[in-house]
Amino acid sequence: MNMIEHVENTGGSGGWVLVLYCVLAFVAALFGGALPDLMKLTHTRLQTAVSFVAGFMLGLSLLGMLPHAAEQVGSITTSSALLIAGFVTMFVLQRFTPFHHHDVAEGSPLEPCGHPHSLAERSARSLSWMGVAFGLSLHSVFDGLAMTAAVISESAIDRGLLGLGTALAVVLHKPFGALAIITLMRASGSTSAWRRWVNVAFALVTPVAAGLFYLGFQFWAGAMVGLEPRWAAYALAFCAGTFLYISSADLLPELQFHKHDRLKLTVALLCGLVIAIVVTAFGHTPHLHPAGHS
Repeated sequence: MNMIEHVENTGGSGGWVLVLYCVLAFVAALFGGALPDLMKLTHTRLQTAVSFVAGFMLGLSLLGMLPHAAEQVGSITTSSALLIAGFVTMFVLQRFTPFHHHDVAEGSPLEPCGHPHSLAERSARSLSWMGVAFGLSLHSVFDGLAMTAAVISESAIDRGLLGLGTALAVVLHKPFGALAIITLMRASGSTSAWRRWVNVAFALVTPVAAGLFYLGFQFWAGAMVGLEPRWAAYALAFCAGTFLYISSADLLPELQFHKHDRLKLTVALLCGLVIAIVVTAFGHTPHLHPAGHS
């Protein structure tokens, strides 16, 4: 059974699994935007969570998504080139859109003025929340692509937890993006009603993108009967690069701004990596192709 036939036979179940992941991503984003009103956030707690998720995404990208894509593409060189393309794409996107921070003032180190100020508050003095929301929405499109590619790639070989792991990475990271937008909106004086509408709109980006990518794949697969479509594997390798960049962008600022919690943040990073290793141990196992398979 070639990849097209398998996807056609499993597309229904894969589609429902993707719907579930999209619902979870949507709820996670709503939750992130509502966090400031639901609980008291502190600098240390938030940065610990960021370190954990960054470690998980780092491990998943290099130990799960890239090897899985390389196996289906049949070339580690091609897959690595796509990973670099994804990394560079996110770098360029970040270069030309406002940089966002995952931070709150509560518990932050004191500034020269004698008061704590979060990186987000400092950003709000010179950045528009709309620019940050636009940049994070583009990030969310790639999140939708990653989930779709992982679900389809996993369905094509009927094994592993790659789709679940990728969805988990998106779901765990999504609240930070929503929180960054809402924090900037609060600092700029936006009304609570306007913040809620923006939060809902942002939460919808990943599910809508995932749905469009999935429908596009189904159309493409039907139009290419007789050929083995590898776009999902290519997309997975590309998204491994985007995940690698996101994890690096979250981790690298810690070297400069969060030296006071270095042990706690390092432990959180290692815990995230361990979870990624566990997930990928089940999400990518050796798969031998029968003779004559291409």
